[in-house]
Amino acid sequence: MRRAERYATGLGRLADGHRGLVCLLWLAVLLAGGVAAATHLGRLDQSFTASGQDGARANAAIAERYGAGAAVAPLVAVVTWPDGTDGHAPRAAARLRSGLAAATAPGTRVVSYADTGDPAFLSHDGRTTFALVYPLAGKPDLAGLTAVRDATERLRTGLRAALPDARVTVTGVLPLQQDSAAVRPGVGLQLLKSACALGALALLWRAFGPRRLLLPLLLTAVSSVVALLVVLALAGVMEISFVVVYLIPVASLALSMRRSALLVDAWWAELARGTDPRLAPGRAGCAVAGPATAGALAGTAAFAALALFPAPFLRAIGIAGAALCLASTLAAVTLGPALLPRRDRRPRPQLASPVRTLALHRTRPAHRLLAIGALVALGVLIGASGLLTAGNPRAEALVDSGPARDGLDQLTAAGIASGVLNPLEVLAPSGMDAERVAARAAKIPGVLTAAAPRDAAWRRDGSALAVVIPSAEPMTPSGRRAMADVRSALAGTGVRVGGSGVPELDLVRGAYRALPGALAAMALLGLLALVRPRTAGTLAPAGRAVLSALVAAIAVTGLLVLVWQYGFGSRLLGGEGATGAVTGWVPLVAGAFAFLNALDHAVAYDALNALDRAVAYDAMPRARYRVGPVVALPLLAIGLGPQVELALLVTGVGGAALLGSVLLRAVAVLSGPSRRVVHETATQPPASALPATPLSSYWSRPGLRLGHTIPLVEPPDHAQ
Repeated sequence: MRRAERYATGLGRLADGHRGLVCLLWLAVLLAGGVAAATHLGRLDQSFTASGQDGARANAAIAERYGAGAAVAPLVAVVTWPDGTDGHAPRAAARLRSGLAAATAPGTRVVSYADTGDPAFLSHDGRTTFALVYPLAGKPDLAGLTAVRDATERLRTGLRAALPDARVTVTGVLPLQQDSAAVRPGVGLQLLKSACALGALALLWRAFGPRRLLLPLLLTAVSSVVALLVVLALAGVMEISFVVVYLIPVASLALSMRRSALLVDAWWAELARGTDPRLAPGRAGCAVAGPATAGALAGTAAFAALALFPAPFLRAIGIAGAALCLASTLAAVTLGPALLPRRDRRPRPQLASPVRTLALHRTRPAHRLLAIGALVALGVLIGASGLLTAGNPRAEALVDSGPARDGLDQLTAAGIASGVLNPLEVLAPSGMDAERVAARAAKIPGVLTAAAPRDAAWRRDGSALAVVIPSAEPMTPSGRRAMADVRSALAGTGVRVGGSGVPELDLVRGAYRALPGALAAMALLGLLALVRPRTAGTLAPAGRAVLSALVAAIAVTGLLVLVWQYGFGSRLLGGEGATGAVTGWVPLVAGAFAFLNALDHAVAYDALNALDRAVAYDAMPRARYRVGPVVALPLLAIGLGPQVELALLVTGVGGAALLGSVLLRAVAVLSGPSRRVVHETATQPPASALPATPLSSYWSRPGLRLGHTIPLVEPPDHAQ
């Protein structure tokens, strides 16, 4: 690592000597790379599924052959006949069939009582019936979601025109999600969102001031673009999930903020010691190169371990994290110093007197109680993480009003189970009787019914599709058990089982089962990257950094479980109560960010302490803000509201931004009864007449020379 720090310092000096060229190069990367990244986002897998698993392969085969269904949940048309009309009657069935044909595009797959005569499609009184409609949406990407939205409106309008005397609604998982995105938050929530945005801006302004406000923002932008370009380049040869688009900018913001704080502190230290303002930014960049490189190498090593795991979802997150660590450090070392002012008209801060006295400031009991409470809360979150149910949220928790919610209420009021919103699809190969497969699946406990329609839309190229409708939603224990039993019962027969709920089950079996080993590998490689073999005293801080990263990664999952799965506080964030489950990919993204953020925070924390030990100065504004609030507040301003999956994501990522700093501060408060503070008087002599001692890098001690020096004077008789 020491050699890498020297290389980074040399690169910083080289960049400082060619500031204009460096700025032009980064500007070109930002503009051209941003355009290239935006136009090639289609390379990423937008299905949010565990690629490579059985369910994903089945859904891909169904979508390729039939152009509908698979991972896209069907629309559910709900029809309640007027009083006196029996849904079992042939006339009612014929009207329903003709209405569905008129309200759907040619080739749309539809299954209902009119097609099967199965009473499971009717309520007990026979007045309410439902039909599953699979729109021609193709893949579950953004274009597919647009096609589903258009098909929903066509189905709702066409059925109401064809059945004017009946009550007609259209619901489904995607219509419920689309309605939740269209609902505007209340006045109180809008005020809270505005307060979060203003609070983040105020923290940035206070930390960096108006002249340096663009420093962290530009570093965030360029490092995000570079990392995204690396990911998109690799997406041409391997499958990478679209979730990295959420991970990269947020993690880049946190890393760039922290490196910007180090740069500003080191820059002010240079001004305080009398360095020429034209040279201070370059020297500050050399001082920051060490801790920035240490954090980058530790993060890259940890996420490289994640990238080597066979689970595609984990591999995508590992590649994105490693690319981001390197990109953010490269930007901080080369572009960061070029963005600092080379002329400062304000009075320079002065170093304190060479006559020093040491005083003991005891930690207040209130601070100790808060630290103990924070650690206890983290313990509760770690325990709650073991209760995680990964899956789609309950349908009732997606939105509380709207056309799709009206359809769901109409369905459940008639006694029809909400599990019909997430049916399974079985692809039977050529030569296999799909009706026999459906009859076998219908006998499995937890299955409401199964059908294999004979329409041409359900038979193609010798293959046939059957639909298996469970009684419970897939995130419930009974629903998950039913899915597993269907797959087990049909295993070895040559059929493929897909559906919108299957990828979440595959995600649990694939990524989550590999997660303990992945976390252990990340911790081990991160520790090895931070420990210096021939330097005493580096194992303890390295272990503390890695342990804090592990705790933060696990605790953020517990936060999601308590707030959303069990609903403790979800209404305050705009939700509709307990979701019953947490969207499977959200804890993985939030946990990865929590690990990286806490690890880098520990590196920066010790680097700032090393800076404090090396120089003491008065009247100097400090960039000692909280990175956690600066990252979390903008996310809350964007994500607070009724859109449950977005709120889940911002809760996890925002909580991850806060947990690392809370843990480190609590440990720092409880680590000792007191801390030493240096008091000084009088004015520092000119820097040119002073000897120099090296500024400590992250894991080095003052005796290790890493290049950059800050003068420090001690009288001969000063007692340490």
